Amino acid sequence: MLPVNLRHLEEHNVRLRGELAADELDLETGDEMIRIGGPLRYDIEVQQMEGSLLVRGTLRMALDCHCVRCLKPFRHDLELKDWMCHLPFEGEDKAAVVNDCVDLTPFVREDMLLEFPRHPLCKPDCGGLKTKTGKARKNADDSGSAAWAELDKLKL
Repeated sequence: MLPVNLRHLEEHNVRLRGELAADELDLETGDEMIRIGGPLRYDIEVQQMEGSLLVRGTLRMALDCHCVRCLKPFRHDLELKDWMCHLPFEGEDKAAVVNDCVDLTPFVREDMLLEFPRHPLCKPDCGGLKTKTGKARKNADDSGSAAWAELDKLKL
């Protein structure tokens, strides 16, 4: 949990630095190619505004991934350098205040999940799995184009 006490914000902004364990974030990737590789590291500043909070800072997390082309494991460092979140106290998207505290965890979780790679690649030009001859297969784009060309030849 990443709570901010609103009473502390009455006099000045609050800076929060630390780590949040992956299980506390309750991140369900739903993707077997991506696993959480460590805790979330945060360095944020919270400012109280008229009827809302403004949260700015940096979020970092390591991901243990498998390349979708060659299946090799690799580490992906996820970093949101200029992360910003505006939390109103009223309206449809209002932040819940419990005992003068606002939990930032759901907002951090959502933004981190949105930054996860959709198709993790060990490197942008990964050639994919090797054939028996030791050569990499053609890029998925090339084989896909050939397949479409063959389908275009059909007279339906």
